[in-house]
Amino acid sequence: MFPETLSLDSVSVLLVWTAILIYALAFVAYSFDIAFRSSPQPVAARATVREPALVGAAAASAATGILGLEEAAASASSDSPKRARPMWARIGTSLTWLAFVFHLGATVLRGVAAERVPWSNMYEFALTGTLLITAVYLAVLIRYDLRFLGTFMVGLVVVLLGGSTLGYYVEVVPLMDPLKSVWLVIHVFVASLATAFFALAFAISVLQLLQARRERATARRAKAEKRPRTLRILLMIPGAETLETLAYRFVVIGFAFWTFTLIAGAIWAQESWGRYWGFDTKEVWTFIIWVVYAGYLHARATRGWRGTRSAWLAIVGFLTVLFNFSIVNVFFKGLHAYSGLS
Repeated sequence: MFPETLSLDSVSVLLVWTAILIYALAFVAYSFDIAFRSSPQPVAARATVREPALVGAAAASAATGILGLEEAAASASSDSPKRARPMWARIGTSLTWLAFVFHLGATVLRGVAAERVPWSNMYEFALTGTLLITAVYLAVLIRYDLRFLGTFMVGLVVVLLGGSTLGYYVEVVPLMDPLKSVWLVIHVFVASLATAFFALAFAISVLQLLQARRERATARRAKAEKRPRTLRILLMIPGAETLETLAYRFVVIGFAFWTFTLIAGAIWAQESWGRYWGFDTKEVWTFIIWVVYAGYLHARATRGWRGTRSAWLAIVGFLTVLFNFSIVNVFFKGLHAYSGLS
């Protein structure tokens, strides 16, 4: 089927770069969607476009959480003709689905070429992790209209997948002895899935900060009887409170998976090295990530750390995940030095 000089891994790499190119086109389409719907307009126009959706979203989110986002989207669609026909957003989503198919093919071929699960080194973890980020985003889109996150999510995948392919790619090699365990399948996959939910919460938290800033500015100028101008795209997405609720729910899911990752890692360590915990750098950072998100959940539950402070905690949490992947794996040596880089 393929020339003798073209291995399955080579085909996998070609599919990866094809996926990256299509993801980049999806990013451009989502960016056009934001640009065409973001022309400044007076706050007076906001009263006819935004307020029904915002009030409906806030009330619904207090009662039913994520359902409020769905009702807010429906309300905004009924109040804004442009909201009902986001052509560039649909193009971006279609391109994301196409890129996902190529991405999935690349991941499967890498596994077939290696004759094992494709997540035993940094390149493969990035390949699988970004695939799951896209999968979670597309799965959520089936029920909830979160296409306003497209630029953030697809852009993140382009940067992570493209950077990892350029900097971390290694040829297929046999597994090291400690990795020859069923826990490789379970532990690393669940960690990748947790990362996907943390990434989605990260993107939502960034938008929450922007939306909260707009809402504060609008309130201040309303008291001064001024007519502020704002980006229309922020009028077409749920309010900061609704975004915070949504981010919180994704963090809860990711935190549950990360807790399992921590427990599974300890069991795997006992099986491989005869101890559950050894203060290895990777183990410590896995625990640090758990502590950061546990702190986020606890702080939010006390009702003292809501709003922008909770958003910043979610952002810091995802930055610790990225630090663990990009810095700890490369520059810190230890028993978990499985980056595959020489």
